[in-house]
Formats: sequence, structure tokens, C-alpha cells
Amino acid sequence: MKRLSLLAVLSFCLLAPSWMSAQTYDHGEVGVFADYLNFSPTTPHINFVGVGGRVSFNVHPNVAMEAEMSYDFSRNFTTTTSNGATTTFVRTSLRPLTGLFGPKFQFGTSESVRAFVTGKVGFVDFSSNGGAVTSGNIGNTIAGVGGSSTHLALYPGGGLEAFWGPVGLRLDVGDEIYLNNGTFNNLKVEFGPHFRF
Repeated sequence: MKRLSLLAVLSFCLLAPSWMSAQTYDHGEVGVFADYLNFSPTTPHINFVGVGGRVSFNVHPNVAMEAEMSYDFSRNFTTTTSNGATTTFVRTSLRPLTGLFGPKFQFGTSESVRAFVTGKVGFVDFSSNGGAVTSGNIGNTIAGVGGSSTHLALYPGGGLEAFWGPVGLRLDVGDEIYLNNGTFNNLKVEFGPHFRF
């Protein structure tokens, strides 16, 4: 029995690398990311950071349908008075929650590094919760989507993905545009690990 177990483990170790390289990871991706949002409607701009996740399913080797959601944490920023001598630190209770959906067009699908462009539509909700970041507060923010603080959002962007088998890294850069009595453009950068299946 001991020899049979040793033979099974040895066979798996020898066959696993060829099995891994023979797999085609073309069904979709899941990933998490760190999020940076340069919120431009305020003076000075507020640089939000947060976290998010996304899932995509390939409908063609070069096209995937993708959904993502990100939550940015409240931030401190400085203001200077008109005389230029007094500086104050202000904590904003604003916490953007963004949900987007749309196609991702991939180039170089058989390569380990590939470029993509995307165009998504969805919402951005500007909740103003001054409390600590807890699952209850995040849940309340999600439940509040659709109220007066929720606005239509568009996201044209692009980026690069690099994969080693099913595991990779992804960088997105785009313009998160939202509509609220005018059009507001905001730089958005996302970076994190992705997994193909």
C-alpha cells in the first residue's frame, strides 16, 4: 500500500505540470483590486483609496462581459485660507460606492501578457457615513443605492493583464464619469490579482 501511494504521488507530480500547461483558461476571470479615485469636483481634489472585486465571463476569445464593484474609504484633506497662512485638516465623510457593467475587448488572448479596452455603465453612490468601516455600514451603503446620492456613471478605460497559468495581475486606468447637473470626470486606477478559470 505504501508503494502504491508513493507511485500515485510521484505520478501526480510528474503529470501536473503538463496538465496545467494544457489547460485553457478561457471561461472567465475573478479578481480583487486596490482602487484609487481622484475625485475632481471638489477644490482641492480628494484622492480616495479603496477596495473592489470583479467577475467576467468570456462570450468570445476576444470579448468578455464584466461586472465590478468598489468601495472607497473616507479621506482627510487640507484646505488653506485665502491669506495662504492658515491650513486646516478636514475629514470628509464621503465614501463613493461604484458598480459598473460592460464589455472588455481583449487583444493577444493566447499570450501571457495582453492589453484590453473596456466601456462600462453603472452607478456611483456618494454615501456620507462618518462611522467606522464595518460590514454593517457597507451593507447600509449598498442598501441605499438608488436614492438621491446615486448617479449614472460611465467608465471608458483600458489596461494590461499578465498571467502565469491561471494566476495573474491586472492594471486598469480609466475615466469614471458621472452625471449630476453636469458631467464630472475622475481618474480611476485599479490594480490587483486575477484568476482565470
